[in-house]
Amino acid sequence: MPLSIFMRMIETDDRDLQILDELQRDGSLTNAELAERVNLSPSACLRRVNLLRNSGIVEGTRLLLDQANAGFEGTAYVFIALKAQDRRALNTFEAAMTKVSHVQECYLLAGSSDYLLRVVFRDMRDLERLHSEVITRLPGVERVQSTLTLRTVKRTTRLPIRG
Repeated sequence: MPLSIFMRMIETDDRDLQILDELQRDGSLTNAELAERVNLSPSACLRRVNLLRNSGIVEGTRLLLDQANAGFEGTAYVFIALKAQDRRALNTFEAAMTKVSHVQECYLLAGSSDYLLRVVFRDMRDLERLHSEVITRLPGVERVQSTLTLRTVKRTTRLPIRG
């Protein structure tokens, strides 16, 4: 559902969008800091934040680590083709894949591959281990094709809710 439709359903306004934008920018803001930035009293700000959280639009609050400084020098985008595409095969693959901590994202695709994974790794030996001992052994995997990134140009979790 588009954000604009969702926001109308929970009776939001520009102030709510401003709150969401500020929290996406810095999720560690205290309620007092946030209230000051959006020009609300702390109690009114907290009430709005709680309504937004309870509405389901806020997925959670997390601390983002710097991938390289955490020891994960590389990122690979891995295309997976399965031997079968029935619901059971997809469910089995997805259940097993969610247990692989190096997989940061997984998308079901339409096209020549069934899934796209974003995988982080420490070095080339780690990637080779992940490829040969983990990814290719996931249930139902028929073909794996990896693309390695050279450098991160842009990476964000922030949605463009205000324009």
